[in-house]
Amino acid sequence: MSEPMGKMEAAGGLAVTTGVDVNAGVERLKAGDVPAKVAAKDPTLWGPDAEEEAAIRLGWVDTFVASKELLAPLAKLRAELHEQGVDHIALAGMGGSSLAPEVISRTLDLGISILDTTDPGQIIAELGEASLRRTAVVVSSKSGSTVETDSQRRAFEAAFKGVGVEDYAKRFVFVTDPGSALESLAKEQGSPVFLADATVGGRYSALTAFGIVPTALAGADVAELIDQAETFANAVAGGEGDDPAVVLGAVIAAKPTITIADDGSGIVGLGDWAEQLIAESLGKDGKGTLPVVLEGPAAAGARGADRVYATVGGSSTGLPGSGSQLAMPDVVVNGPLGAQFLAWELATAYAGHLIGIDPFNQPNVTESKENTNRILADGLPEERPHAVDGAVEIYGSHAETVAGALGEVLTNADSEGAYIAVLAYLDRFDDAEIARLRAELADRTGAPVTWGWGPRFLHSTGQFHKGGRQTGVFLQLTGEVGEDLVIPGRDYTFAGLQAAQAAGDRQALQSRERPTVRLHLTDRKRGVNQILHAVRELS
Repeated sequence: MSEPMGKMEAAGGLAVTTGVDVNAGVERLKAGDVPAKVAAKDPTLWGPDAEEEAAIRLGWVDTFVASKELLAPLAKLRAELHEQGVDHIALAGMGGSSLAPEVISRTLDLGISILDTTDPGQIIAELGEASLRRTAVVVSSKSGSTVETDSQRRAFEAAFKGVGVEDYAKRFVFVTDPGSALESLAKEQGSPVFLADATVGGRYSALTAFGIVPTALAGADVAELIDQAETFANAVAGGEGDDPAVVLGAVIAAKPTITIADDGSGIVGLGDWAEQLIAESLGKDGKGTLPVVLEGPAAAGARGADRVYATVGGSSTGLPGSGSQLAMPDVVVNGPLGAQFLAWELATAYAGHLIGIDPFNQPNVTESKENTNRILADGLPEERPHAVDGAVEIYGSHAETVAGALGEVLTNADSEGAYIAVLAYLDRFDDAEIARLRAELADRTGAPVTWGWGPRFLHSTGQFHKGGRQTGVFLQLTGEVGEDLVIPGRDYTFAGLQAAQAAGDRQALQSRERPTVRLHLTDRKRGVNQILHAVRELS
């Protein structure tokens, strides 16, 4: 357990306190004038191979300036939607288009429905007539061609028509990059459209139109978030004095893994957003920092020789000092949400410089997408379970029981640098109980254990799984669908798309010869209970 160094830097309402010796990293960043060069949008900081990409991906550094221009038109649109009887926002988006809005919505209790899934149960739950009549749908996609988002849009359009919503096009609000297919569709059908800054990558887009449009329409005071970010940016401008983001960046780069928990900050879900930011930015070239989101400050797997343990919130006066006495943090980050967004973005860019990684590309993200498209065209590969145990079919394992398969996963992870990733292509609300599996596995291994709901993790940790260090051990969970939903204009359903995405991801992992066990729940409720019971049988 690391001894507290008592290092604390604070500026612009945000403070970072760490017990990790990051002096060397901090000095490298400051000696190279890296903070000032990032503020000046210098694309040379990450090496010549990254320069072309970085030159068109640094708009996030001061995006809060342009975002202020969105406030007036969004206030006007919100009033117009209220006149139409709209008091609920649904967001169709993936990855960077949904994670920041979800943090804002959960923190401010806005009640936005976040649809970053292809599980038909989650989609169907949003399509009831009473809900539809009071709902507007924000459709967010930088490219305008994201398959999950396009499928959700088609389902909502058919549902609006089905319940007789007049002028349904006015119930859609589009957020996309200039020139995309979504911009063309919005203009064609007369829907409101907000064009995002094309120089901001999705995972850095928290304070752009992607984060601001859905939350402002739901009633968030986004002006306050923008002000918080601007206050922080101004406080660290010039590279003189304290810079908490520099310390945080050095912390992120310090170990192979960073575990993140909330400790009473009042900010809900920031770890999920930071997970995408760090994993997709730094998980490539066979290296990078693996983020692990914890259930709370006392969660299993927080600490280890290979990881740094960070809390959002908690005591900033001497470590340890979080609300938990079971796992003392290595770093504590305190500050308002708008400043947190910008500080973590800056820190991730700084960490990329220290590690020697381009933090703005995502070379391996398209692989699973391409596999999915091929499977949708050619059909699902024929697979037979190795064994059936109750309500669970076992694939990719030599075990005859669920407990045996889980034990095999733990055995495969018993090597230096290994981590376990649980990939659940299920309903993250109705099947939420299964998420307890992460902590149960973490309690039984010295390896880090991550959790991802599919397909949303494909837009975040999916990059790390394929491009980061090739030491992952994968447990994929799939399940039978009770009620399916047709995707209008497509020759596949949501269940078919979900199954193709899971199969495409398996192929991407197996092509790297990574251990991949799949447990398929023939009855979801029984299967969830059976898996949780089985893992608790393991020593």
